[in-house]
Amino acid sequence: MYKILKKEILNPTVTKMTVEAPRVAAKAKAGQFIILRAEENGERIPLTIAGYDRDAGSVEIIFQIVGATTMKLGTLNEGDCIPDFVGPLGRETEIDGLKKVAVVGGGVGCAIALPVARALHEAGAEVHSIVGFRTRDLVILEDDFRAVSEKFEMMTDDGSYGKKGLVTDALKALIESGEKYDRVITIGPLIMMKFVCRLTEQYGIKTIVSMNPIMIDGTGMCGGCRLTVGGKTKFACVDGPDFDGHEVDFDEAMARAQMYREFEGKEREKECNLLKNAQL
Repeated sequence: MYKILKKEILNPTVTKMTVEAPRVAAKAKAGQFIILRAEENGERIPLTIAGYDRDAGSVEIIFQIVGATTMKLGTLNEGDCIPDFVGPLGRETEIDGLKKVAVVGGGVGCAIALPVARALHEAGAEVHSIVGFRTRDLVILEDDFRAVSEKFEMMTDDGSYGKKGLVTDALKALIESGEKYDRVITIGPLIMMKFVCRLTEQYGIKTIVSMNPIMIDGTGMCGGCRLTVGGKTKFACVDGPDFDGHEVDFDEAMARAQMYREFEGKEREKECNLLKNAQL
C-alpha cells in the first residue's frame, strides 16, 4: 500500500498528490510514468511522474478528474493509501547536450512538461516555457515554471490571464524574433501537439511529444497504447512516451482516443451515483 502524504487542489478539476513510494522515487526520471489502481480490482491508469524526492522516498502525481478512476482517486485524502503504484515506467526524456529548449505545455499536460523543464534547467540548458490554458481559473504550476525558465509565456484562449491566443502563437513569435532552439518539447492535448509540430516542421526544429494513449499493463503486452510513428507501429509504454512529433500519426491517435469515450462516460456517471449515495 502507498500512503498519500499530501493532497493539493490545483484547480476545480486538477489535483496534486505526494505519495510514499521509495522504490519508485529512487529510480524516477523526468518523462517517466507510473500505473496505479485507486482501489482493489479497479482500473489501471497511467499517470506521469510530476516530481520526486529521493531522500523522502516520495513521488508527486498530478491528475485531472475526467473518468471514473480519477474521480475515485480524487476522493482519497492524506493518510489514505493507494493499493497499486507501479513504476517508473517508460523511457526518460533525453536532455543530454541540449543548450536551448522551448518547452510547450497545454492544460494538465503542463504537469508532464514541468519536470522536463526542471531537468533541463538543472542540466544547465536555457529553458523557454510556453504554457496555455482555456481560462485563468484553470491555470496551474505558474510559479514552478517561472522558477526554471529564462523566458516564460502564459497564454489563455479567452485572454483572461497572460496573453490571449494559442501556444503556437507565442512559439512562432519567439522563433521569428530570432530565438534558435536545439529542440522543442511539447506536451498537452493531441490537437495542440499536432499543430505545434506543424509549426516547428516549417522551421526545421526537431520536436519531441509525450504520448499518453490508453494503457493497461505498461509493458507492451496488451497493445492498447499502440501508435504509428514514422510509418511503424510503436508502443507508448515501452518505446515512449516520447516520440519525434514530426513522425507521429496524430489523426490516427486522436481517432483511437475517442474509441472508449461513450464507455468512459457511462462509468463516470456510475461512479458519480455511487459517490452521491455514499454521502446520503
